[in-house]
Amino acid sequence: MTRQVLVTGGAGFIGSYLTEALLAEGCHVTVIDDESTGQFDNLAKVKSHPKLQLLRGSVADAKIVADVIPSIDEVYHLAAAVGVALIASQPIQTIERNIFPTHQLLDLVLQQHRAGRYIKLFLASTSEVYGKNPKPVWNEEDDLVFGSTTKPRWSYGVSKAVDEFLALAHYKTSRLPIVIGRFFNVVGPRQTGAYGMVLPRFVDAALMGHPLQVHDDGKQTRCFAHVRDVVSAVLRLMKTHEATGEIFNIGSDQPVSILELAKRVIALARSESQVEFVSYQQAYDKTFEDIRRRVPDLSKLKRTIAYQAAYDLDSIIQDCIEAKRAK
Repeated sequence: MTRQVLVTGGAGFIGSYLTEALLAEGCHVTVIDDESTGQFDNLAKVKSHPKLQLLRGSVADAKIVADVIPSIDEVYHLAAAVGVALIASQPIQTIERNIFPTHQLLDLVLQQHRAGRYIKLFLASTSEVYGKNPKPVWNEEDDLVFGSTTKPRWSYGVSKAVDEFLALAHYKTSRLPIVIGRFFNVVGPRQTGAYGMVLPRFVDAALMGHPLQVHDDGKQTRCFAHVRDVVSAVLRLMKTHEATGEIFNIGSDQPVSILELAKRVIALARSESQVEFVSYQQAYDKTFEDIRRRVPDLSKLKRTIAYQAAYDLDSIIQDCIEAKRAK
């Protein structure tokens, strides 16, 4: 029997890859996206697929979701505010777009659950929920440590943490089948640098021969995972009974400094570009506060689905460069 799947934010970067993967599995996929940060062009390869339905609109529109949810077997909720630049410049939109639609979607799924329909839901969360926890490696049971409310960037992590609390509360009180994934720096072709994502910004600059702008001293540490590895992990978690009601870090656990990332992009692109250091105040504003180190503990993910990434950092960068050149 064909699985009926809803993907919110399915025209976004991660959502488009997830939609393609679900269609490849034979699912009938309904995508809801308002194109505020995603675009339906991301689904160009599958836009004529007979099992794909595209709905342009906001997941915050209760009627759109209510009309489709009675026929749905699985929900992948990816619609959210994205990108550091957007979060810093539009904190109200960040909070509203993260919390209200999730609350409403969970209520609609719960109504179906009470009517005897089993709908499993994946909630896309983020490493931002850890805030600035000082531990060198973060696991799913670690404390969430946020900065002052005068620093708008923390509104994103706090709002996604509220989403997690809501989802887990539904699991605890109603046994609504929930899986939560905290994404860590997911990258790959199709990702735009328009909202502050570092790798596409670097690739674009290197291919044009422009300076690669590195914020602060470039010693911030991140881990970059290919979107195909991340989507594979999400799909496997949703098929694993032991994952229900659980939270998982999803990404890479191989750290690299942002300065080293810039240098590797320049080398792999065979570019003449140079590194240019820019202060956070120049890039964002004086209230911006960064996280110096962001490295996930993937033990739980590996234990649950035997997760192993297919892409290392150089192959990720090369894939992004080749895709950009092909365009």
